[in-house]
Amino acid sequence: MKRLVINLDRSPDRLARVTAEFVRIGVPFERVQAIDARDRPDLDQLPQNVGYRNRLPLTDGEIACLLSHRACWAAIAQGDARYGAIFEDDIVFAAKAGALLRDSDWIPADAEVVKLESYFCKTVIRRKRIAIGHGFSTSKLDAGHIGTAGYIISRQTALDLIKATEEIGIAVDDLVFNPEFSVLRGETIYQLVPALCAQDQFLGDRALQLPSLLREKRDIQCAAGTGRRRKTAIAKVKAEARRIGKRIADFCRLKRRMVIPFTYPSQSSAGS
Repeated sequence: MKRLVINLDRSPDRLARVTAEFVRIGVPFERVQAIDARDRPDLDQLPQNVGYRNRLPLTDGEIACLLSHRACWAAIAQGDARYGAIFEDDIVFAAKAGALLRDSDWIPADAEVVKLESYFCKTVIRRKRIAIGHGFSTSKLDAGHIGTAGYIISRQTALDLIKATEEIGIAVDDLVFNPEFSVLRGETIYQLVPALCAQDQFLGDRALQLPSLLREKRDIQCAAGTGRRRKTAIAKVKAEARRIGKRIADFCRLKRRMVIPFTYPSQSSAGS
C-alpha cells in the first residue's frame, strides 16, 4: 500500500516534521509535490462546475489542495495495490499507527474509503464495530466528517474521484466526506476508531502551531457571507426539529453520534 504525503516545495520544515513522524512509527512514505497557489495566480479564475458548487466559490488555496489530492489519486490509480493512503504534512500519528500502515490486510473487504483522522467534530458511525487489533476498530461512517489529512482509498475509488474532478467545484473534504456534496454516496466509507492521526492544529499545547494553508482566506469569505446566510427564526426552529428527529432516527438505526477520539502519542505506551 502506497503511503503518500502532500508537501509544498516551500515547506521543508513541515517535510522534516512529518518525516520524523513516519520514522517514529517505523513506516516509509513517498512525497507528493503539492500544487502551490502562490505559483498559480490563475487558480481562482478557473471555471467551476455550478452543478457541484459549494455555497462559496472555492478559493485558490482550496483548488490547489484539491489538485494536490488529485495527484495522489492518480498515483494510486496507476499502481497495482488495491489501496493507498494519503496524508497532509501536518499530521501527528497515534503511537501504534505503524502497525496498520505497514499493510492493508485489516481493511474491511467492502471498504472503498477509510477515514483515518479525527476532525474533533461530532459525526455518526454505526454502533457495530469490527476490531482490527492494536486497539483499533472500524465502523461504517454514516454522516459528514470533514478533513482529508489522513485517509485510505481504493484504487477504484481513486479512478472515480479523478473522473469526478475533471471539472472542479467541490473542496476535497466535501467531495470525499460530506454526504451533501460527495460523489461517493454509493461507496462504503469506514471510520477508524480511535483515529490513527490528527492535524497538529487540533492538539492544543502539544501543537507545533503549524498554520493551515487554507484557513485564512476561507475564514474571510465565511465572515463576509454570514449576513447572507442568516436563518430566520422559523427556519432555525425547523432545523432544530430536523436535528432532533435525525438523532432519534440514528439511535433507532443502531447508530452513534460522537467525536472520534485520538490519543496523542505521549498519552499511550511507546511502540508500534
